[in-house]
Amino acid sequence: MLGAFASRISGSADIFTGSGEGPERSVNFVTCHDGFTLNDLVSYRRKHNEANGEGGRDGSNENFSENYGIEGPTEDAGIELVRKRQVRNFLLTLLISRGIPMLMGGDEFRRTQRGNNNAYCQDNETSWYDWSCLERHQDIYRFTRGMTAFRRAHPVLSEERFYTDADIRWFDPRLGSPDWTDPGEKRLACLIDEGDGGALYLMFNAGAGAAAFRVPAASDGAHWHLAVDTGGESPRDVFAPGEEPLFDSARPCLLAARSASILLRRAGSTPATARSE
Repeated sequence: MLGAFASRISGSADIFTGSGEGPERSVNFVTCHDGFTLNDLVSYRRKHNEANGEGGRDGSNENFSENYGIEGPTEDAGIELVRKRQVRNFLLTLLISRGIPMLMGGDEFRRTQRGNNNAYCQDNETSWYDWSCLERHQDIYRFTRGMTAFRRAHPVLSEERFYTDADIRWFDPRLGSPDWTDPGEKRLACLIDEGDGGALYLMFNAGAGAAAFRVPAASDGAHWHLAVDTGGESPRDVFAPGEEPLFDSARPCLLAARSASILLRRAGSTPATARSE
């Protein structure tokens, strides 16, 4: 599982190298017009297509979705917390992956089709855009804009070539080598070189419990800054370019359950104050 994840966010060299193509041939997406919306992907365990008139037989049964305790909308704060975090995780993964990102319209503000994954025949509220979602989910809209700004600010993420071993290094949470053979391992990190002393350190914790990640030492005259934390609530989940707070890398970075974080290394920073959990 870790190997497949690493390959996909790196542009899928295992798929395209043999054809002579680069990562620009990889169209990356989490959701599309066929299937669940991003909101429904984290809100429904099964499809709800009864209104389509085919007895629920239409649409895919393999949605790889989860509801985290309740099927559909809920006022349970704990479940909503997990759902929002997973939405941010999906958006982050999409926008740091090499290749062409494809974001389905409405996913940036949690548009829902009420669990219908084949709503093309519904010319009504099921498939229409409910623009009130934009007002209700300004935090997710802000995060999406922040992640697109982050991608633009770091061109290394969208270069039209595959990473080399000099460009990217993979780690487990202890800065050791990942165990690529362990199907149950759900934690991974990578260091991406940006040149001129700059770097990105990406940490992923897909586990159900918190995990501590050691952070590589910054080079002389450089310090780590916190750019993204999907475990944080708005506005502490993503920071605008140039406004990233300093991070104390002397201690491990504690990632909440089901969360991801990105640090950036910037040369010439003021020494970091304590900023780790």
